[in-house]
Amino acid sequence: MVLFVAFAGLMPAVDTAADPYALTHAREFLSNYCQACHQGESAEARFRVDSLDTIESFRTSSDRWTRLAARVSNNEMPPRGAPLPNLDERESFLDWVESTWRSQACAADLPPLPSLIRRLNRHEYAATVRDLFDLQLDFGTELPLDGPGGEGFDNAAETLFLSPLHSEKYVEIAKSVLDAASKEYKSRIKIFVAEPGPGIGEKEAAEKILQAFLPRAFRRPVDLETVDRYVDLFRAARKQGHDFEPAILFALRSVLVSPRFLFHVESVGHDPELRQYELASKFSYFLWGSMPDEFLFDVAAAGKMDDPNVLRQLVPRMLRDPRALEFADRFVEQWLRTRELEGAHGPDPELFPEYATNEELHSDILLQPVYFFQYVLRENLSLLNFLDSEHTILTLALAKHFAVEPEHKPTKNPEWIRLPEGSHRGGLVSMPAVLAVSSHPYRTSAVLRGAWILDSILGTPPPPPPPAVPELDDEQESDTPKSIRELLAQHSANSACSSCHQRIDPWGFPLENYDVVGRWREEDAGGPIDASSELAGGTRIEGPAELKQELFDRSELFIRNLTKRMLGYAIGRGLTPADACTVETIVDRVREADDQAWVLVREIVLSAPFLEPAEAEEQR
Repeated sequence: MVLFVAFAGLMPAVDTAADPYALTHAREFLSNYCQACHQGESAEARFRVDSLDTIESFRTSSDRWTRLAARVSNNEMPPRGAPLPNLDERESFLDWVESTWRSQACAADLPPLPSLIRRLNRHEYAATVRDLFDLQLDFGTELPLDGPGGEGFDNAAETLFLSPLHSEKYVEIAKSVLDAASKEYKSRIKIFVAEPGPGIGEKEAAEKILQAFLPRAFRRPVDLETVDRYVDLFRAARKQGHDFEPAILFALRSVLVSPRFLFHVESVGHDPELRQYELASKFSYFLWGSMPDEFLFDVAAAGKMDDPNVLRQLVPRMLRDPRALEFADRFVEQWLRTRELEGAHGPDPELFPEYATNEELHSDILLQPVYFFQYVLRENLSLLNFLDSEHTILTLALAKHFAVEPEHKPTKNPEWIRLPEGSHRGGLVSMPAVLAVSSHPYRTSAVLRGAWILDSILGTPPPPPPPAVPELDDEQESDTPKSIRELLAQHSANSACSSCHQRIDPWGFPLENYDVVGRWREEDAGGPIDASSELAGGTRIEGPAELKQELFDRSELFIRNLTKRMLGYAIGRGLTPADACTVETIVDRVREADDQAWVLVREIVLSAPFLEPAEAEEQR
């Protein structure tokens, strides 16, 4: 699914025209760069731009606007060899498209999309098995990796299909899970709630076991017919000569390969009781990454899972639960892309041996943004702490790495600690994990860091480079080493590169005082660091402190980007134009509440895309 945020483009362009950008300007853009190939009965790919001639077309032809804007944003249109818009024209057009979409989505009161069936991803599967059996083993590692979809997360329906390999693995893992559970005392208690004994026959004991197990495994009530089907499997195993316990385990293995266990399923009907349990699961997998606990099942049984007052109380309860650390881990490492450091993208071990060989430091670097995020949400702090903060998460290893000495001496455990003056360490952009993932393995990169800020923080990703752009030349042609700034100046002299670099690089240069692994430095290539830059609008920035201030000045862009990402993560799909009004409503309420963390989460779980059952396609 194409995302409506995918074509937000770069930072909103400075409008140098006398009149604000309007439909007439968009028509001119389409006429100059699209109409030659996309008009009349012979329109290329049967895509006619004359169908997008009115504001109302954002409602009647939303899919066409989606495709058009995405391809313009990705530099796929106009095609190579055709007249191309300059960067200002492209930005202005895309900015107008997005703002028009927001206003039209609110005016049209578009319904949410139909529910998308998606399976548990490998992390959710492992956590569900763990909580279902109280079994502290990770079976998710035996499953294939899940690719990103939606807003960039691996819990998106667009990528969570069921492959033949998954089917084979689920059968194998189900046997391993039950073998392990049958040998673990805590797991056996959860399974064998009854057994044949005086006055209790085998069939009756099997029924009691399955009546207790199936609602928890399927995360919803089950009828007697469903229970009977699994009792029949038990009886079939007994007829084949299996003892009582192996026959029960055989039936339970069948439960673990059932679509009702493996998939998030939202009904398109109007069963109010069933919907309560669906919401409990949706809430639980959002903030815990696992199945609901007994308390959430009780709330669902009481019919209160869609009660706004109850949900407001549930948000802090769930964010303060230790299981919320899993949400922080999975969300942060994908939002900030720090998951890439676990692969081949990490710092070069020969150039930065302390990162590769000091396991304690390596772990602390990766977990710092996760614990920081968790603390901000758990304590209901301002979300603007992500841009800059007087505190951070520190350990003894991190404090040594940063060469800082806070008043409260850190321990080996991560703690929320006030930073000393002049530490250069507040917020996300100065964390080693972020600085490493936005660097090359062997050197820093103002381009990667600038692009990371535009994408991950401001939600205004730069377009991909145009075709045939040369690589940045790292080879030194003289005996005098060149700084990264000098290399980029040489690279950006190419006219094909300069326009984008003028917008990307100024966001990265102020971070040059941090090396690849986030240590503060004053020199590079034998000379002093120049951490100054000038933004496209003419604003001068000197170093990371002024960079963070510029981010504060654009805090609404940050809150909107975080809202989009978290909403997409919560509902497990990419956002569409129909969601634009929801995003703006949430942003407004978060801003009115001084950017408090709980308000963001609360408004997401109270929003229509999260809370309301979607209508079936044939009903729309």
